[in-house]
Amino acid sequence: MSNTNDNYRKLTTALLAIWFLLAFGASALHVFASSTSFSAPVPFGLAALLPLIAFLIWYSASSGFREFLLSLNPRTLTFVQSWRVAGYVFLVLQAYNLLPASFALPAGWGDIAIGVTAPLAATYLATNVRRRTSFALWNVLGMLDLVMAVTLGVLSSNSTFGILAPGSVTTRIMSELPLSLLPSFAVPLLFIFHIIAIAGARRAAVMSSEPAMRLAAGH
Repeated sequence: MSNTNDNYRKLTTALLAIWFLLAFGASALHVFASSTSFSAPVPFGLAALLPLIAFLIWYSASSGFREFLLSLNPRTLTFVQSWRVAGYVFLVLQAYNLLPASFALPAGWGDIAIGVTAPLAATYLATNVRRRTSFALWNVLGMLDLVMAVTLGVLSSNSTFGILAPGSVTTRIMSELPLSLLPSFAVPLLFIFHIIAIAGARRAAVMSSEPAMRLAAGH
């Protein structure tokens, strides 16, 4: 099992590197930029959804890959979410009138809330079987924050899906480097981390309850 996990770790690391390079290359080539022929939400949608769909299919179809992911420490995956305090950048950009408040304020404060509480969730919830429901709820809130940010980003864009008044500040700069790496790479990756963390914590809870169940059956 150790060798299998090592192989999956190497493969996953390579795939993450390729994914990042593809997202970076697409951004450098302005694939995500709005145009009259190709609206920004379409390539952004593909960039965000395809990796997630591929992950779910692979997770469901491969027991080896699933075992590797469930061997990861939910605490570590939760600590990674701490970097989302960088959401304050959205607030700064909104203050300089570079991002619309309709996107920057909820997305920025939502990310900050998740980032600030991530160490607490990792320390007090992730490894505590009795608090697995609270841990799952925290991860669900983290996923909802990501979904909300993407949705508001699209609605506040200058694409055909945008609902802001003509001439308003939009999320156009989110389609340019380095910010374009957030919706095309960071958001789906962190969403996947949330899923793995919930599954790992659930498995840990099941495993911890098995000895008690065997003991009860023995009596």
